[in-house]
Amino acid sequence: MSPFVDVTDRPAPALDFWEPIVIPRAEIEAEADRLSQLDPPVSGRRESLIVHPRATSPGNGLAPGIRVTLSVLLPGESTAPVRHNSTQVSFCIDGAGTAVVGNKKFSFGQFDVWNHPSWTTYRHINDTGAPQVRLTYSNAPLLDQLGVHLMEENPPDDAAAAVAESEEPAADKQNPFGVFQLTDEGAWLMPYEKLISPPNVESPALHWPWQRVKDNLDKLTALGPSYRGRRLYLLYNPATERTNGTTPNFFATMTIRPPKIIDRPHRHVSAAINYYFHGSGHSLVGGKRYDWEAGDLMFSAPGWAVHHHASGPDEYVNELTIQDQPFHLALESLLWQEDLKRQARLLGVESGFDTNRSAQ
Repeated sequence: MSPFVDVTDRPAPALDFWEPIVIPRAEIEAEADRLSQLDPPVSGRRESLIVHPRATSPGNGLAPGIRVTLSVLLPGESTAPVRHNSTQVSFCIDGAGTAVVGNKKFSFGQFDVWNHPSWTTYRHINDTGAPQVRLTYSNAPLLDQLGVHLMEENPPDDAAAAVAESEEPAADKQNPFGVFQLTDEGAWLMPYEKLISPPNVESPALHWPWQRVKDNLDKLTALGPSYRGRRLYLLYNPATERTNGTTPNFFATMTIRPPKIIDRPHRHVSAAINYYFHGSGHSLVGGKRYDWEAGDLMFSAPGWAVHHHASGPDEYVNELTIQDQPFHLALESLLWQEDLKRQARLLGVESGFDTNRSAQ
C-alpha cells in the first residue's frame, strides 16, 4: 500500500462534534454504590471511566482529550502508590480524606480540588467514617492516542522525592557557540546540549479548599445583573504561567451563577466538562437544549460548538468546569469567539476580550 494520500484541492473535512451528554446524579450515585460493593482491589482503587458514546480505545474520554474517572474509597482504605506521565485534576464530590502527592500530604473535604503533577507518586486515604467519592480529570486520552501513556505501580519509595544532581559539564564538552541569533528577523540556532536540557519549571501539587474558594466566589454576586462576564475564579497554578492553567493541560474554574442569569452565546476550540453541585438550569449547545441539576456531570461544550448556559429561576448555581484551554494556548490553536457578532481571536497571540469591569 502506498504511504501517499493525494489531497490536492480536497476541501477540509467538516467538523464532527461529539454530542453533549448529561450523566445524571442518580447514575453517578448508583455506580459509586456498585463500586463500593466490590471486594477490596489489590491496588485499592475502585474506579470506573465515564466514557462518551463516541469514544473509542485507545482514549476512552468523556471529551476527545479529557478522561473522567469515578473513584470510591471506603472508610479505613487507602490506594497503592502510583505514578504516570499524565497530569490530573482531582475533585471530591462526597466524603473526605487525605491525599499524599509527592512530598505533600493534605486533608480534603467535599468539593475540594487538587492537582497531580506528571510522574509524581500519589495515593489517597480514607481516614473518615464515610465513603469517599472522587472525580478525576486526566489528559490520558491524548497520551494513549500517541502510545506514550506510561504508568508505574508501586514505584520506589524515593521516586517522588528523587532529584537528579545537576553537574556542570566540563568546558571541553560544551558546544563553544551556544545559542545565537541567525537572522535579523529573529530566527535563532540552539545546540543539542541546550535542546536536551531545557530550563526546569517546578510543578507543584496544589490544593484549593472549597470553603476558602467559596468565600471569595460569593463576593462576585455583588457584581449585579449588569455585569457582562462570567462569575468565576480559575484555580490557578503559577507554574503554568501564560497558559492560565490548573495543570499544563487543563484549567479548573469554580463558578457561581445567580438565578435567572443567561450567558451570551459563544464558542471556543477548547472542550469543556461541567459538574453542577448546587442549583439547576439548562445549556443550549448547537441549538439543542440540555437540562441539568445539582449532582449532574455534563460534557457541555464540544470544541467550536456555539453554546451558552442559563441558571434556573430560584437558586444560585455552583459548578466546577474543566477545560483544555491551556493545552490549546500552548499549541497556538485557541480560537475563541466571545461575541458571535465579532470575529474570533487567537488567544495568546492576539489580544483577548474585555468585560464591563476592570481586570483584577
